[in-house]
Amino acid sequence: MRTSSSNVVVAAEALGQNAIKIISNVCFSVFVFLVLIFTAIAVTYQPPDPWLDSAPAFAKLFAQIGNATFKNDNSILRTGEDLTTPAASPVLSPKKAVATAAAAASPIITEAEIEKAEEKIENSTHSSGSPPPACDALAGKTINCSDPLVLLAIERFNLRAFRSIVFLDYQAPVNGSRSDECDVMWRFRNKKERSWRKYRDFRRFKIGVRDDCSYKVVHPGGWHSGINARRAWVSSTSRPNTTRRAGKSGKFALPVSKDDQINDTIPTLGSDASFRKGRYLYYSRGGDYCKGMNQYMWSFLCGLGEALFLNRTFVVDLNICLAATYNPSNKDEEGKDFRYYFDFEHLKEVASIVEEGEFLRDWRKWDQTHKKKIQLKKVRTYKTTPMQLRKDKSTIIWRQFDGPEPENYWYRVCEGQAGNAIKRPWQALWKSKRLMNIVSAISGWMDWDFDAVHVVRGEKARNKVLWPHLDSDTSPEALSEKLKGMVQPWRNLYIATNEPFYNYFDKLRSQYKVHLLGDFKDLWGKSSEWYNETTALNSGKEVEFDGYMRVAVDTEVFYRAKTRVETFYNLTSDCKDGINTC
Repeated sequence: MRTSSSNVVVAAEALGQNAIKIISNVCFSVFVFLVLIFTAIAVTYQPPDPWLDSAPAFAKLFAQIGNATFKNDNSILRTGEDLTTPAASPVLSPKKAVATAAAAASPIITEAEIEKAEEKIENSTHSSGSPPPACDALAGKTINCSDPLVLLAIERFNLRAFRSIVFLDYQAPVNGSRSDECDVMWRFRNKKERSWRKYRDFRRFKIGVRDDCSYKVVHPGGWHSGINARRAWVSSTSRPNTTRRAGKSGKFALPVSKDDQINDTIPTLGSDASFRKGRYLYYSRGGDYCKGMNQYMWSFLCGLGEALFLNRTFVVDLNICLAATYNPSNKDEEGKDFRYYFDFEHLKEVASIVEEGEFLRDWRKWDQTHKKKIQLKKVRTYKTTPMQLRKDKSTIIWRQFDGPEPENYWYRVCEGQAGNAIKRPWQALWKSKRLMNIVSAISGWMDWDFDAVHVVRGEKARNKVLWPHLDSDTSPEALSEKLKGMVQPWRNLYIATNEPFYNYFDKLRSQYKVHLLGDFKDLWGKSSEWYNETTALNSGKEVEFDGYMRVAVDTEVFYRAKTRVETFYNLTSDCKDGINTC
């Protein structure tokens, strides 16, 4: 009996041990299987490509900046002032944050403000006890342009006539050339520009008197017609350039004044101690040099974004090579100044930067005068990520791009996982204020009331393989027919185009008031503000108004139109990047 029971116990123990072994083997097998799966995933995993990332925020950014590829075409290019503020905008310095808040909160001229001013003047008149003059006594008399009510009449007229702009402030009106004319200057912002930059206009107004003795604008002059107001402004400006240029008639043109909102001065680092205390990110020149402006901006903002991420001062090379696609000679042109194309003052205020020449001089000076060298970390490959450099304490991080293309492109730094950490600060890069002054002048000449069409011709129209219908769809006859349903007859129609023949659009002149960029060439001619300021910036040498500047101005005028007609969305069924790419 005992033997039987002991056998049962032994059998049970053996069964339990077998069960434990089986369970252990199963668990180990599952563990090995999971390890194999994890290993396979780790081996085959590819970091997300920022060019193909389909996250909504990134897709929205690409939709905003337009063509972000590196194809050498003359696409309409957008910069920071054309975009709504993205979530990943650069962190403003305290100084700039205060200035931005002040600009946003600055008073503007409104109907309510005008009514308050009128009420204040009326109360002042009553309290003085002097009776107002009879209306018939004002009729036919010389208008007193210094009367505050004259300015209020002009302000009210402008509010109703020019609804596309925001009026900021006015200078006191001065007499025009006739007894019933007043010239006045004001500063304004365009509602479609997402910046706080200010522009100026001065116009001549014919003033009349109503039956109730109030003033009215009988007729407004055109853009910059109030030359006496400009003379008064120039004479009171602290930094005028009083150079005068003789016109064709032998008479002197108006004094050319410097835009007080442009500051192209190069910031200095100060003392050796200041240089030593700084932390710098320096990109050596790479394969992006002499590439299209799309690639230049994409790469430049990658470097600036990394500097912001590392909390370092970015070293900026102001020397730009303009790609052949923007030059009539079809050759790359070196020696162009960053400040011809972009707003250097805005960049200085938004981000911590130093000009390359200034930086290298201070670096050499330190090495020559101090035994202890600057701490330097050389980074020879873009594969070293910004995250790996975040804790580096070196004074200078020097990224070197000496490899072959495309390994030596700056934008490679922001690829892969780095693309999730580095946010390109698009709001830091604005077009040059000088170019924007030309944009403002063209828009103002059309009283900010115009429509626009972007007509792509050139190489694409000649390439029937990739764009089989573009040439015929943008012929004068086709344009005339298609625009009938989009633009009202006899509207101001601005044509942004790369079509070289000026008379190509003559057929449209029987339907619209057609304007092309070439119609406004005096704005960059030898008597213009742009010419004088860029010549001074270029050490007295004349600066060509090149192809990229033309594209930039065309772009901004196009964006300010009330109705915008695009080539690849409205005029042709061809795809923007060629057949089967829509």
